[in-house]
Amino acid sequence: MVQPGGGMPDMQQILQQAQQMQEQLASAQEELANTEVTGTSGGGLVTATVSGSMELKNLSIDPKIVDPEDTETLSDLVVAAVRDANHNAQQLTEDKLGPLAGGGGMPDLGNLGLPGQ
Repeated sequence: MVQPGGGMPDMQQILQQAQQMQEQLASAQEELANTEVTGTSGGGLVTATVSGSMELKNLSIDPKIVDPEDTETLSDLVVAAVRDANHNAQQLTEDKLGPLAGGGGMPDLGNLGLPGQ
């Protein structure tokens, strides 16, 4: 649809909206990088803490789960706790960035006066 008067869409306005979205996305990404989430396994015997950007920050293992004769179980619990923490970080990312980073497709920029709108 062409804007009334046959004018072109206001490119300055489009660029400003894109810049605002980019700034919001950068701010949300920085906030995520500074946020920590945890994951657990073994009923809380192993706890992993990761940043919102999925960087492993801490790993806590309850001493009563440590059995030198069964390191395989401990390894499985560590992997499960890290996986749980990463899942929680991914969910946080989707919740935080969904509206900005394609959670529902392109953000609604309104009627830009482009053909097909």
